[in-house]
Amino acid sequence: MRIAVLDDYQNVAHRLADWGSLDAEVRFLTEHLAGPEALAAALAGCDVVVAMRERTPFPAAVLDLLPDLRLLVTTGPANASIDLAAARDRGVVVCGTESPSSATPELTWALILAVARHVPQEDARLRAGGWQHTIGTDLAGRTLGVVGLGRLGAQVARIGAAFGMDVIAWSTRLDPAVAAAAGARAVPKDELFATADVVTVHYKLSERSAGIVGRAQIARMRPTAILVNTSRGPLVDTEALLEALHAGRIGGAGLDVYDTEPLPADHPLRSAPRTVLTPHLGYVTEDTYTTFYRQAVEDVAAWAAGSPVRVLT
Repeated sequence: MRIAVLDDYQNVAHRLADWGSLDAEVRFLTEHLAGPEALAAALAGCDVVVAMRERTPFPAAVLDLLPDLRLLVTTGPANASIDLAAARDRGVVVCGTESPSSATPELTWALILAVARHVPQEDARLRAGGWQHTIGTDLAGRTLGVVGLGRLGAQVARIGAAFGMDVIAWSTRLDPAVAAAAGARAVPKDELFATADVVTVHYKLSERSAGIVGRAQIARMRPTAILVNTSRGPLVDTEALLEALHAGRIGGAGLDVYDTEPLPADHPLRSAPRTVLTPHLGYVTEDTYTTFYRQAVEDVAAWAAGSPVRVLT
């Protein structure tokens, strides 16, 4: 059996699970394979592919280029970049893993605090020999607006309450009782963007939710407000966000996700003012990766034994 582990950027997959327990040849690919042709060439002859979240899409056109593929394991319990119907039609089993839930909310708060207190700028100035340069923003007594109050958004909301913030939330069909259980008040979408000092996005990407934070929403934000997105890049209108940042119409942005990943080297976000950028690190922690890779090995072993587990349909 030949296994390829994709997008192992930090070169850690080999030490976080017992791959040797599998009767297999395992290759760990640390560089992202851009484009179907490069992917097909690298994965030729592989029976099993382990994908890291949505870093490498597997639409029908890509699956057609992988005639030897029999098992596709994705880390995490779902993967919108895999065409499950196409995989089923081609006899490819798709399995997932569990995903610890605390990592992304923790990074969300790292970004909020980094933007509010200008941590990267002050760190750079101090290392260059300087001293105090900026004035930070207090969070206590301010308003946190949570867009999408699901599992992750609710955790972010509860932390906001612990900071002494007034927490408001919006999502389609949000039950006020559910919001209250997370320490938040359900409000209309326009009110959230007009009144929040920090807006944080925690929404599942779909055709309906793409651009849910659009030009109109960004235009309603306060000139001192901060926008944070650790969910999916296309949820936010990047062009409108860039315009607002350069014009000084919002206070800043903390971004972990982008329309195109990895973010192109010449992308204008890389030089945008008042931003803190991280390279989709929301789930990139030791505990999360250990869960991902150990369960990926379990998935392969169970499939090889004829009893696949955590099958995605």
